[in-house]
Amino acid sequence: MVSPRYNRIYGVVRRIPRGRVATYGQVAELAGFPGQARQVGYALRALSDDANVPWHRVINARGELSPRAESTSVHVQRALLRAEGIRFDAEQRVSFVKYRWKPR
Repeated sequence: MVSPRYNRIYGVVRRIPRGRVATYGQVAELAGFPGQARQVGYALRALSDDANVPWHRVINARGELSPRAESTSVHVQRALLRAEGIRFDAEQRVSFVKYRWKPR
């Protein structure tokens, strides 16, 4: 069973549109857990492979991908974001000016 806290986080992540990104901190705040960005990371790490949650759209506050324990996840995440039209700069960062999700 998934905790209510994780369900709130997943609900926010599901709202991030294709071609946009949000930070862990932004998701935490929108889910009602300001200052708890790590909780978002824990929740996303707990997802099953068949979950319908676009986890790849959540990146760190520097605009970078955060590696997970298994080394291939960053490559998968980068490929998924590129497939949505998101481009990385020379430092492998995403431009928040261009791609950050701005919920209404």
